[in-house]
Amino acid sequence: MGAQDSDIVVRPVDEEAQGSNEHVTASGRVLNRNWKAFFNVICAGVALMSDGYQNNLMTANNLVFAAKYPEVYNSSMSTRVSNSLLIGEVIGMIVIGLSCDLLGRKAAIALTTSCMVIGGILATAAHGTTTTGMFWMIIVMRGVVGFGSGGEYPASSTSASEAANETVKRRGGTFVLVTNLPLSLGGPFCIIVFLIVWEAASGYQNLNTVWRVTFGIGCIWPLAIFIFRWRMSVTKLYKKSAFNSRAIPWLLVFKFYWRRLIGTCGAWFLYDFITFPNGIFSGTIINSLLKGEKNIERTVEWQLLLGIIAIPGVFVGAWLCDRIGRKWTMLIGFSGYLVFGLVIGIAYERLSKILGLFIVFYGLFNSFGNLGPGNMLGLVSSESYATGVRGSLYGLSAAVGKAGAAVGTQVFKPIQNHLGKRYTFIIAACIGVLGMIVTYFFIPHLREDDLMMEDVRFAEFLRANGYTGSIGYMGETIDDEIGDNISVSGTSDNEKYNDLKTVSAEVSSVKSISS
Repeated sequence: MGAQDSDIVVRPVDEEAQGSNEHVTASGRVLNRNWKAFFNVICAGVALMSDGYQNNLMTANNLVFAAKYPEVYNSSMSTRVSNSLLIGEVIGMIVIGLSCDLLGRKAAIALTTSCMVIGGILATAAHGTTTTGMFWMIIVMRGVVGFGSGGEYPASSTSASEAANETVKRRGGTFVLVTNLPLSLGGPFCIIVFLIVWEAASGYQNLNTVWRVTFGIGCIWPLAIFIFRWRMSVTKLYKKSAFNSRAIPWLLVFKFYWRRLIGTCGAWFLYDFITFPNGIFSGTIINSLLKGEKNIERTVEWQLLLGIIAIPGVFVGAWLCDRIGRKWTMLIGFSGYLVFGLVIGIAYERLSKILGLFIVFYGLFNSFGNLGPGNMLGLVSSESYATGVRGSLYGLSAAVGKAGAAVGTQVFKPIQNHLGKRYTFIIAACIGVLGMIVTYFFIPHLREDDLMMEDVRFAEFLRANGYTGSIGYMGETIDDEIGDNISVSGTSDNEKYNDLKTVSAEVSSVKSISS
């Protein structure tokens, strides 16, 4: 009996209390970290909604400018004003994408917000000795706004993806709902704001007031949330996997990721080639089909319906991507372009006589774009690349996409004028086929892989190819036990290198606790 009793260890009460306190402290730290990550995701979504507003601002204002300044605002000037934002976005995506990886997410956010606010204010106040001079000022300032809004894509989307990776099990759907959904809602939201301003300013009597107020409102959103975004925490993935040396081995990066880059860049080019001109010039298409008195208000109301019909595709795509994977969801979306593009193009004469039916098919055409490539391209571009180069390669992919948007916008009117309006949809259907081919052969089949696993793959490749730099963010202290820098410089650093492999399991445990 005594021998058996000697094997029994009674834990002191204070030790039990200490263990309990340690558990509570650890749980509290996890919950605090999860809350910070969730806050990062929400801020990214709100920021992208302001981008959606800017992307759709000219949809209605093209009609206003044409009515107010008919002698100057011809098709060439309309294309220049619309393309100025796109060109600025291309530059912003590349520059801010690099800044995200080299200087950090916060520095990139400060730069994007500054450009959007300053450019927006100066565009609102645009004047000139001639009307043409005023439009050139708008073109330049819209380019500055584009630099900021384009930079938001890599700055917001990469931080949202990394933060979602730390807190949610079905990351894909969450990412879509805080990135592409706000971007898609930006269109109807912009049109609603336009209609309110139109009524308040008495429409045709004060067209100058209408466009200046709608331009000015676009400055409010990025400025309103700037302080909250500046205070957001740096994600664990970025702290762990950023390049310390600031010298990113680009030859090795392109050697490792060339196939995926063809996929994300190519698919994004094709998608934006279709969706941007169809969004920007939807007002002119609808206006040409209106019977009886043609006015801006009626056209914009039909545009609002068109934008609303496209929204459900975002939710369907968000639901599908975690179940069938990103690649197959993209294929479904591009196939929708093929089907509805051919239906609208072939039956254009009949559909144009029934405007309501035309809007429904046009809306479904756009909805499949949202469901597939609209939802998935940002998600795939943020998941396909390692954290240390995620912002740069995401920015490059999105920039190539905006180049496609600029090309599509440039050729849209010539196609209509020389081939006929039906051919803009028939060509879109053909582009949908190309999108399916690029997606099938070059987009990886991703579902719910932990983002840290891609960092491990990339780090192994770097070490195998003799990279001697180090990985790990030096600008912030990490508030948990896995915050050591990770070096991939040689065999003497194996313990630190192996620590990188353990982080994925730790992130998974955080998700389990939070759920």
